[in-house]
Amino acid sequence: MTMLLNPYLSFRDNAREAMEYYRSVFGGDLQIQTFAEFHLDQDPADKDKVMHAMLTTDRGLVLMGSDTPASMDYHPGNGTVSLSGDDSAELHREWDRLADGGTVMMPLEQAPWGDTFGGCTDRYGVTWFVDITEPVTV
Repeated sequence: MTMLLNPYLSFRDNAREAMEYYRSVFGGDLQIQTFAEFHLDQDPADKDKVMHAMLTTDRGLVLMGSDTPASMDYHPGNGTVSLSGDDSAELHREWDRLADGGTVMMPLEQAPWGDTFGGCTDRYGVTWFVDITEPVTV
């Protein structure tokens, strides 16, 4: 049996812009459906907002998101997305894109456990941790 764990981000009125930004960071295929397409646009102001967006990359990354309808409470900044791996060049590029226009909380640098690690909040208020695994030498 296959099981996946996929981050699902919430936005207020800018999910389309944010998800297109993440496609520019990670590449991949982005699918977006609006509240109107699902016939869930009870408030006319919500009809063109994103009911569901899914970004799928060739590397197997999946990131989902949606706008929070005006009738619901919105709590930005809940949770953190962690991105890790051993492709140093690619992860450095993604870090640079995520940090651009955002706030770096911890610079991407060598951590006490030997990996390269950093934390930032991107321009959409999403917190990211990036951990680049360093090769083990014997």
